[in-house]
Amino acid sequence: MGRGSQSVRLHTAKRKKKLKPNTYDFTVLFVVLMLVLFGIVMIFSASYYYTMTTKKFGFDMFYFLKRQMVWAGLGIFAMAFMMNFPYQLLKKFAFAAYAVANICLVLVQLVGTRINGQKRWLGITDSLGFQPSEVAKIAVILYLSFYICTHKDCLKDLKGFFKCLIILMIPVALIAISNFSTAIVLTAVGATILFIASPRIWYFVVAAIPVGLAGVVAVSLESVRYRLGRIQIWLDPFSDPTNKGYQIIQSLYAVASGGLFGLGLGQSRQKTFIPEAYNDIIFAIISEELGMVGAGLVILLFAVLIWRGIRVALNAQDMYGCLVASGITAQIAFQSIINIAVVTNTIPNTGQPLPFISYGGTSLVFTMGMMGILLNISKYQKVRDDRVSAKNY
Repeated sequence: MGRGSQSVRLHTAKRKKKLKPNTYDFTVLFVVLMLVLFGIVMIFSASYYYTMTTKKFGFDMFYFLKRQMVWAGLGIFAMAFMMNFPYQLLKKFAFAAYAVANICLVLVQLVGTRINGQKRWLGITDSLGFQPSEVAKIAVILYLSFYICTHKDCLKDLKGFFKCLIILMIPVALIAISNFSTAIVLTAVGATILFIASPRIWYFVVAAIPVGLAGVVAVSLESVRYRLGRIQIWLDPFSDPTNKGYQIIQSLYAVASGGLFGLGLGQSRQKTFIPEAYNDIIFAIISEELGMVGAGLVILLFAVLIWRGIRVALNAQDMYGCLVASGITAQIAFQSIINIAVVTNTIPNTGQPLPFISYGGTSLVFTMGMMGILLNISKYQKVRDDRVSAKNY
């Protein structure tokens, strides 16, 4: 009986740890496709008047619509591919992706294409290229998660914690040279992964000192007057209504004029005043045309996506899946919250696009690729078989 009882316990333990493929989280898939489709519609609504009256775009009202549809198609392909690519195999490519991302971040400062005054693109022309910072987002998530899982004792002391922090801060420092807001978001994503792996608050308190000093140095690389000017415009955009405060003022007008149900799809008035209304500030056009109801539904979709992402992380079959899913979910959460906060002037302007909705190729393709990874993780869930229990024997 003793051996039989012990055998049952061992068998039960194995049954409880048994893992098997499950179905994808179709809620995540549905929400992502809804946001992408909605983004295509809103990009057309926000851009058609501008492009049909501008020679640069050949007076083509469908200029941005056609391009975004191409990027959406590539994004769907990337998502479908990653959905069916076992996420465990990503461990083999994690360091390579991290190394390539850092090399690209260095190259963009040396030979990158300057757009709107910043070197953020690598490519042949302004319209044919990619943003290395988008590659870095997923590369950091994959490699930092991989490093933590393969060095299981790395977070048991402060020395190991700082090694993980160095992995995070190398690409963050390179990104901060030309895109400080993306560097902040990536820092928050990395901190989320580290906290989930080792929720020791005092580690973060100690780490905040050198990271904070590095942030001060990064800020000082740019004109202090420029930074203070941005803060002043945030506090009082009407202090310079025709220049630095112009975009945020027009954005606030758009949000306010939308009311409860909005002016109607395609009926925005402020899109003729807001520069590049189809880009980072597109949430203002959503609020104006669809009102608080439409804007609220968009926020609800993001909330559902974040909630499902957290569930995927909690039910992941292993620590690696949990950390990767957490990082991807944190990326969407921080980026969407910051974008909406900027549009409503809750925080200073940062230049973060609204995931899935703002116009952009690299961002959309890589973000949808990350969603594919999240969906693949959701395919494998913990299976607990409570029908067999040692207590019954």
